[in-house]
Amino acid sequence: MSVNYILDDSAVGFSVYKVVMQPDTIGSRLKEVQKSVTDLAKFGKLVELVTFVPFQSTQHALENQNVLSEGILSDYLKATLESALPKAGKKNKITLGLLDKTLAGSIKEEFPGVNCETADTSEVVADLLRGAREHGSKLVKKLNEGDLERSQLGLGHAYSRAKVKFSVQKNDNHIMQAIATLDQLDKACNTFGMRVREWYGWHFPELIRIVSENQAYAQLVLHIGNKSTLSMDSLHELAAQVNDDESIATDIINAARVSMGRDLSEGDMEHLMLFANRAVKLYAYRKRLALYLGKKMGIVAPNLKALMGEIIGARLISKAGSLTNLSKMPASTVQILGAEKALFRALKTKGNTPKYGIIYHSSFIGRTGTKNKGRISRYIANKCAMASRIDNFSEFPSSKFGEALKAQVEDRMEFYTTGKAPIKNSLVMAQAMDAVLGDINVEDPTAGGVEDVEMVDGVTSGPLEQERRKKKDKSEKKDKSEKKDKKKKRKSEGGEEIEKKKKKKSRDSI
Repeated sequence: MSVNYILDDSAVGFSVYKVVMQPDTIGSRLKEVQKSVTDLAKFGKLVELVTFVPFQSTQHALENQNVLSEGILSDYLKATLESALPKAGKKNKITLGLLDKTLAGSIKEEFPGVNCETADTSEVVADLLRGAREHGSKLVKKLNEGDLERSQLGLGHAYSRAKVKFSVQKNDNHIMQAIATLDQLDKACNTFGMRVREWYGWHFPELIRIVSENQAYAQLVLHIGNKSTLSMDSLHELAAQVNDDESIATDIINAARVSMGRDLSEGDMEHLMLFANRAVKLYAYRKRLALYLGKKMGIVAPNLKALMGEIIGARLISKAGSLTNLSKMPASTVQILGAEKALFRALKTKGNTPKYGIIYHSSFIGRTGTKNKGRISRYIANKCAMASRIDNFSEFPSSKFGEALKAQVEDRMEFYTTGKAPIKNSLVMAQAMDAVLGDINVEDPTAGGVEDVEMVDGVTSGPLEQERRKKKDKSEKKDKSEKKDKKKKRKSEGGEEIEKKKKKKSRDSI
């Protein structure tokens, strides 16, 4: 298909060129043809500038660039194409060449008579656009030398700055960095803890049997130092290091008296204490980072935190790339998020696909029986998808929906074990919505005003729930009245049949 016009969206404005002479499509991949695009004298014979519409300011250029990056046709570009392109008809067919495939779809919707060819599908369009961008400063007479380069540099900085600011405002980037740092700290803390135990074990090997936890062990090493200094006089100070447990402190003192460990020199003990101090500080920072992550999750994704906890919720956001990406994922993708290798291996070998990914570490799956793990994982993934969408698109952060979704998961687990029917999802969501509206002091627009709150089966119901119950009661009354009418009709029909049979018997007897 021959190209009539090409669109060049540069940093200084929109340029529309008319293709005067079609290049050789058969030999377009030859080196001689590609070199002709770089030659201004030869390329100037192929195209002719129809119109050039400059941007009014740097801010105007940035706004159009943001819109074009999403594949949306801006009003400014729409007006440019309307003035530059002739009206398409049956005889006059127009084909426009451009770079972005998504933008081509938007142009087709606004201009049905215009066919669009992109650089991805047409080599001719790619060569023409390459030539237009290379010689644009000379083909457009309104531009001075260096204007295009300065505009490209300024727009590039402004576009990157706007993207970085947008990422900071969303705050989910900090969550992804925090959970990645937390995972690194877990590995480092385990390594440091094991190194402290191995190093101090040469001096006091019996301490490992009494205190097995790495953090508590490192704190004790820092407090004890040389085992020969331990005595019953330091019992209370030592007990303070083991949660005020005097029995453990007594065992440590008794073990130090009969220890088989070797003595360490002052230099060795000094370096050992420095390393133990670093390990203790690392454990303390890990605790502070976990608290920071919990606060951030409470602000950015409170419902996902209430449902899955801050660690698993942050891992889901990090694996998806952002909270927005997670909210766009279906529940089936959320279910196996983190188990991509197992999924593709199962598809390749035609085996069983994985039932869960990151959500496997949830306490819900650990408390569920083996035969119900697959079902509860699907249910949890469904609730995670709902919670992430509420967090991403809600204006007022609240954890009411997350708490309601968590209660639903608990009810579903109880249903699997006892068979007790869980509450309907519509009722749970209505109650959560009433609670959220109550927190932000907003009246429900569908309820027609504030009504008295009712208590039904120990559950507070708001205006939405009251209205729904009224409609349900009316429908139930209507169904009951219809059933009564049918019974009466059946009885009347049955009575008439009995009378007919009696009359028939009397006639036969006569």
